Amino acid sequence: MSRIEVDRDRCVGSGTCEALAPDVFEVDDDGVLVVHREEPGEEELDDVRDAVQACPTRALALAD
Repeated sequence: MSRIEVDRDRCVGSGTCEALAPDVFEVDDDGVLVVHREEPGEEELDDVRDAVQACPTRALALAD
């Protein structure tokens, strides 16, 4: 199972991840990233991979 890792020191809350995988990521009103499921389902993995690749600060990673 893949697990989402977030480097909170790098995350700036740009919302790119939320736009690409809105069921998994959310940037709250304070600009803080909320990960709804740290271990996304198979049906979400493609969107999560896209979000990891698109993160402008490289704050996201997907670990196996």
